[in-house]
Parts: sequence; C-alpha cells; structure tokens
Amino acid sequence: MLLDDKVYLGASTRPEYLTLKFGNRHGLVTGATGTGKTVSLQIMAEGFSRAGVPVFCADVKGDLSGIAMAGMPQDFLTKRAQQIGFTDYRNEAFPAIFWDLFGAKGHPVRTTISEMGPLLLSRILGLNDVQEGVLNVAFKYADDNGLLLLDLKDLRALLVAVNDNAKAISANYGNVATATIGAVQRALLVIEQQGGDKFFGEKALDIADLMRVAPDGRGYVSVLAADQLMTSPQLYATFLLWLMSELFEALPEVGDPPKPRLVFFFDEAHLLFDGAPKALVDKVEQVVKLIRSKGVGIYFVTQNPADIPDAVLSQLGNRVQHALRAYTPRDQAAVKVAADTFRPNPAFSTAEVITQLGTGEALVSVLEDNGIPSVVGRTLIRPPSSRLGPIAPGERAQIMAASPVGTAYDQTIDRESAYEVLKGKQQEMAPPTPTSRTVPANPGAPRRSGAETLTEAAMKSFTRAMASSAGRQVMNAVGRELVRGVLGGLLRGR
Repeated sequence: MLLDDKVYLGASTRPEYLTLKFGNRHGLVTGATGTGKTVSLQIMAEGFSRAGVPVFCADVKGDLSGIAMAGMPQDFLTKRAQQIGFTDYRNEAFPAIFWDLFGAKGHPVRTTISEMGPLLLSRILGLNDVQEGVLNVAFKYADDNGLLLLDLKDLRALLVAVNDNAKAISANYGNVATATIGAVQRALLVIEQQGGDKFFGEKALDIADLMRVAPDGRGYVSVLAADQLMTSPQLYATFLLWLMSELFEALPEVGDPPKPRLVFFFDEAHLLFDGAPKALVDKVEQVVKLIRSKGVGIYFVTQNPADIPDAVLSQLGNRVQHALRAYTPRDQAAVKVAADTFRPNPAFSTAEVITQLGTGEALVSVLEDNGIPSVVGRTLIRPPSSRLGPIAPGERAQIMAASPVGTAYDQTIDRESAYEVLKGKQQEMAPPTPTSRTVPANPGAPRRSGAETLTEAAMKSFTRAMASSAGRQVMNAVGRELVRGVLGGLLRGR
C-alpha cells in the first residue's frame, strides 16, 4: 500500500495516491470547519516525510504538533484502516522541529527589516499607498547612506532621521510629509505591542534549517506554532509570504525533480488574500508559478476554493475537497465553484456529493503520470500514523532539547546597525555644554569657582527681592519649601 514514489491518501473505488514527481505542482485542501482538513494535512505531511521530503506547516490550532509522537491505538482509526484495505497501517512518530515567532513553543524565527523589504512590511503595518511610498523613500535613503536595517529600533531611528531631514530628502527622493511619517511610526508601535518586534532581528532564519533530513532518511517536519500568531493575522500571512519569497530567492533551479525538495503547507490561506493590494497578489502569483522549478511544492489550506484568486487557483494541480455546507444562496454558489474545479466523474454529481461528505471523507483529484488531473474520486482518507491532537508541554520540551538546530537561534544578536550609527551622528552634532567662567574684579585675588560666583549672585538677587512686598511673599514660599525639604529628609533618614 505504501509506495516509494507516491503518498497514499486513502481509497475511493481505487487507492488514491499523490505522485511524488508531481508534488511540486502545488495543491489545495479545502472544506468547512470540522470536516477533516487538518487530518488530511497531517497524513500528507507524514507521506512526504516518509519519502525523505522536508515539510513546513503552520500549526494554527496546536493539533499538528502530534506529528512528533506515535499515535495511540484507537478503534475508529483501526476500523478506517481495515475499511480501505490499509494493511501497512502502523503507529509512528515523525522527526519534527518546532518553531515560534515569539520563541515560546519553538525556536525563535527572525528576519531583518532589510530582508522583509518595504512591500511586505507595508502589508504587515497596514499602510496605505502614500504611507508605503514614504517607507520606500526611507529604505532608499538607508541604502544610499549605508544604514543597515535589522530590527524595529533601526527602522524607528531611520524614520526620525528622515523626518529631521525631510526638506533635503523631499528634494532628492520625493515628497515626505511629517504627518505621514507619524502615521508609519504609530503603525510600528501597534505591531510592536502585538509582539512583532520579536520577529525582526538576528540571528535570521537560515532556509537550510527547514530542509533537514533525519539520519534515517525521513524529512524533518517543521511545525510553526501559530495559535498566538493568529491574533495578528497580517503578521501571520506576511510572514509566510516572506518565507515563500525567501525560498524562491535562495534555492537554485532544479527543474522537475523525482520528488520535491520541500513541501510548504499554508493553513488559513485566505488571510493572505483578504484585503491584499494587487501588487501583493501579483507577487504571490509569481512565486507560486516560478517556485515549482526550485523543487518546492506549496499547498494552500482554506475553507473554500473561492478564497484563492483564480490566477493562483489555476496553478494548484492536486486537490482534496472536504465537505461544504449549502445553507444560503451564497453557500450554494460556492459549492458550484468548488465542483467546477474538478474533472467530472460520470458516476456521481460532484456538486451534490460535496454537501454529503462525512468527516474524514473527501473528493480527491491529483495529477496522474501524464500530468492531467485524475477523475475526481469520493475518498475515505487514511488514518494518520502519528498522534491525533496536540502534544503535552513536557513532550514538546523534550523534542526541542534534542532538536538538530540546537541553540543557534536562542540568543538575539544585536550588532551595530542604523540605530547605533544614527545615534552616534546625533551625539557628534550636538553643541557642547556651555561652562560659566567669571573674571575676578581684582586680578590679584584668588580665582573663585563657578559655584561660588553663582551663589553670590543669587544671594544678591534674593536680597534685592526682599525689599518689596512681592519679595516677602517669595521668601515665605521659599521658607515653607525649605521646611518641607528638611522635614522630608529627616523623616526619610528615620
């Protein structure tokens, strides 16, 4: 049942396999909440790992952490394996590395401000076109002046410098308004309060650490803890887009390898496209089209195919569709859209079956040997070999202690960058602090200190002030303050 060149998904009227040589042709896992999308993702990750393919997946609900532990024998899983003739079924743990942008449930994941770039950073900050333009100017100014942008304090210092030199910068780079800079600074504050500051800095993530293979030949499954990250959906979506872009930039062309070099699962994929500007959607489309030749497969996981733009959807050759509900006219239209993405099966109506599927059941269509999508099959998804549900904190700590990444990312590195350079220039330009010097009236008299001179001058002014009624009022007030000061000192001494 388990084959070296295929990933076993389950059984319809025949065994359903995803062929490894088409694993980099991307895919889509869809279905309503509670219909089994996470399990489908889990068994696909297991299959790729078993074939020696590293996997990266976002763990939105915490359930995917169970892939690191062997599953427990359960009657309903054994029954499903028998029902589909899965004779090779066994409980098995898979090599896993845990990651977390906040460093709480895995190795910290960081990148630098420069690597993120103004387009993706604008997406995280939710900037409009004018504010994004100012951010582009700031990045260009930093490049031209050799300012290294690593973390948020570098970017804040850069924006202060741009504001202080707004007139000159506007003349050379385009209009820079103080109000717009202020809006960007406020957006930075918001993302910092959400924990985004922990994402920017060094040591930056090395893509090679996501492409590890265990000594037994299985690919490591990198699991990103995303439950807390989901409270900042723009940060989550932009991070995963940045990661896809980094893979595209870093990896060499390999054409169509016999199996992918890495498979990337993007859960809650609709967050990437909700309210995204056209430039961002175009970038996603470009990455999806071209990253296949780098040997990387991208699998989007979302509730409905309509969540994915058509230009991207057309690139997804491997499909697993769980149940959709058709309670409203809008739902019914969504079901029709989903059904139309499959190659029809003359044995049933795809649109009808989508609404009738049970939990753990899906419509499956994958690319066959000739690269054409298979006829859609109503499929019982195979049970996972690893644990269903999350692992315990102690188990997570034990796995992290044995991680092949070690402690490489545990400490933040803070080397000299824009913040330190600009702070140094500011100190150099600051005027020297003036010192008081008094020339004695009698050149032969001993020189008095500045403090003595100031004290004498103050006493003369005080004496003159006493000659008036207002002066007496001042004296009374000063006296009261002196008494309070003395009593306060005594009481504090006691």
